[in-house]
Amino acid sequence: MSRVRRPSARPSELLLIWLAHHLRSARESLRRLFGMPLPTTMTVAVLGISLALPATLYVGTDNLRAMTGRWDQTAAISLFLRHEVDSSTARALAERLRARPELARVELIEPEQALAEFKELGGFEGALEALDDNPLPAVLALYPTPRHATSEQLRALEQQMVTLPEADFARMDTLWIERLQAILALAETATLLLGALLGLGVLLIVGNTIRLEILNRRGEIEIMELVGATAAFIRRPFLYAGAWYGLLGGLCATLLVTFSSGALQGSVSRLAALYGGEFRIAGLGLDGTLVVLLAGITLGLVGSWIAVGRHLRGAEAD
Repeated sequence: MSRVRRPSARPSELLLIWLAHHLRSARESLRRLFGMPLPTTMTVAVLGISLALPATLYVGTDNLRAMTGRWDQTAAISLFLRHEVDSSTARALAERLRARPELARVELIEPEQALAEFKELGGFEGALEALDDNPLPAVLALYPTPRHATSEQLRALEQQMVTLPEADFARMDTLWIERLQAILALAETATLLLGALLGLGVLLIVGNTIRLEILNRRGEIEIMELVGATAAFIRRPFLYAGAWYGLLGGLCATLLVTFSSGALQGSVSRLAALYGGEFRIAGLGLDGTLVVLLAGITLGLVGSWIAVGRHLRGAEAD
């Protein structure tokens, strides 16, 4: 009696079966999460806060860096000319300097204009009126191009300007910006460290949550092991559960960051108005949102993988 051969499944059919099982596992994992609304909400909230803290710091430092970029455009080297330099010589020097490629703009502040501004800002109108002559020299405000606005290039330019025969001395108005940039660099490093620590916290939270779910479904897992289920088959629904936790936590984090940015916009606008400007807080944006979501999903997958792997290794040891 000849043995009847069962036709083997084609690769396309196997792929469809594999995809159908993944879809069923993902749907079933999501259904289980929504079947436990209170624990799921608490876990997602903790994950969202953990992901939102470094994301908020990133948004804050990114906005401050954008503000610094604007201030860099207003930073200048003030070149004070000698008292004996007359207006025509100062204008000719300004024209020569405007031809330099590293300078975007050169403004001449003549002594009369400087004295008028000093009267308005200094509050010494009476004392200045008593002077016979204007003691203020002509000043050239030098604005470098963005390509030549680094600290080293500005210092080199300052040294070159001081050697001009018409120059008395120069003052670079970028020291406070350099200090602010150093503070921002420190804030970025702190953001990375905080993100790493909170990422570890997310791993622990997801891992512990999945471990509790494994304990609740211990009987179901033992039955699957008895009928010959593979480790990948057992691990799959828990990996999807970790991914769902990470995705929901990432969505919660983006909502928190967006709400925080909107809540701060009014105060930032009032502060900018005091300085005669306007500034809009930039949120995470599409790229930042994708990074937060992908980070949440990745951490959720890794945390669940670790938790399920520990269980499977313990089952094999028993």
